[in-house]
Amino acid sequence: MSVYRVEAAKASCRVSGCACHARVPRYPSDVTDAQWALLRPEAEAMMAELRRSPAGRPMEHDLRAVLDAIGYVTRYGIEWRALPVDFPPWKAVYAFFERWNARGLPQRLVDRLRGQLRVALGRADLPTAGSIDSQSVKGAESVGAASRGFDGGKKINGRKRHLAVDTIGLLLTVVVTAASVQDRDGAYRLLALLRERFSTITLTWADGGYAGRLVSWANTVLALTLTIVKRSDDATGFVVLPRRWVVERTFGWLMRYRRLVRDYERRPEHHEAMVLWATITIMTRQLDRTKSGAPPHPRWGQPRTLAPTPKRQDQQAA
Repeated sequence: MSVYRVEAAKASCRVSGCACHARVPRYPSDVTDAQWALLRPEAEAMMAELRRSPAGRPMEHDLRAVLDAIGYVTRYGIEWRALPVDFPPWKAVYAFFERWNARGLPQRLVDRLRGQLRVALGRADLPTAGSIDSQSVKGAESVGAASRGFDGGKKINGRKRHLAVDTIGLLLTVVVTAASVQDRDGAYRLLALLRERFSTITLTWADGGYAGRLVSWANTVLALTLTIVKRSDDATGFVVLPRRWVVERTFGWLMRYRRLVRDYERRPEHHEAMVLWATITIMTRQLDRTKSGAPPHPRWGQPRTLAPTPKRQDQQAA
């Protein structure tokens, strides 16, 4: 059950003690009406597909409330058992999380939103180039020894997520391995999955950790050109490298979601699903802003201006 009880008189769902159908969006992670309009067709199509299965039955909980509950867990990193009372019971939300992941709903939503966002930005819906990189994150005690490892370079005991993104930074594929897996070893599976899903991609950029046999293997087996962007030996401090900064920015987007700052998932595929659900939120909000014509955030799209103070006015006058 949830952390708070619901009185029977206030219940709006056929499930005892659940008021999800009368739920009002109240958290920053909740989708708006415009964002829900972007997610609703694919989510309802998936529910219709589930109802056609032999074990399917009518959904009792509100679909939007379930999606908001998964987004709440992804954004704030809480335990499933700690879901607030206005969401459906945590066991039901987790059951939908597992069922949708098994049927590929998160990946379908990511692919659909990515295509719409690329078209809205004046690009083709299918990408032709991308970037790959990896990121190690610490594993909680719930991560079993069989799926975790130690990254000697980063001094991290946990898992490593390998990402492929397009030239805008939108996620294409994700693979989660033990942190002890070398970048180039994890890239074999990542690039093979990338070629399987996107036949249009012909060029991929990567850092120096992917140099070696992986370059010739990708060219020969996958017909994919892997270009290594190396850091200059003369560079000192932080330097923005061409093409590589895009995937690094994507890692920065994902690290805003507390469920991804540390790996709590018992199964690697569940961590991959959490990355996909965080990406769904990122893309939905970007697409909503693009379609609504809202101005970009001042921090990213405009120069920052400080409010005038007597001291600054005196300095400007001088």
